[in-house]
Amino acid sequence: MWADAYSTLHSWQPPTTALGCRRDEYLEFLTAHADGVWRECRVGHLTASALVLDEKRQRVLLTLHPKVGKWLQLGGHLELGDNSVRAGALREAIEESGISTMRMSAAPVCLDRHPVPCAGGQSEHLDMQYLALVPTSARAVMSAESDDLRWFDLAQLPLDLDQSVRTLIELGLDEVHVR
Repeated sequence: MWADAYSTLHSWQPPTTALGCRRDEYLEFLTAHADGVWRECRVGHLTASALVLDEKRQRVLLTLHPKVGKWLQLGGHLELGDNSVRAGALREAIEESGISTMRMSAAPVCLDRHPVPCAGGQSEHLDMQYLALVPTSARAVMSAESDDLRWFDLAQLPLDLDQSVRTLIELGLDEVHVR
């Protein structure tokens, strides 16, 4: 998994200078932490998420995260069965949405580094964020990992939506190719 994460980040062409700097931070982090892709790395670790949009890119599926209390994209920790970071993002999106038909971007569309309370101390998630498109008719089913799961029209996003999610949505609306 470490090799996939490093290779994916190294070959990724960030859409902004700021994301280029963030990519370099992730590469430095991975160089310093051979276990940096697993939650057991308490100083921080990579996570994988997916911004789920309907195929017309008019609605976004967001989860009300039970620990954070905010509307976020779907995602979580990488697991041993994931054969890539992208596969981890896809698995998390399917598990948390109940939607099995998704087309994923080949590369991340954004990176977001944020602190999280972990094992009683401060840790951080270095999130690799992908885009997932689903059929417009897809019906989401909330998992036990969420306090709520809801489709939002892009013109009517929650007023308190975190800027990191707004940025991810903006980047997801660009001409990102999915397969």
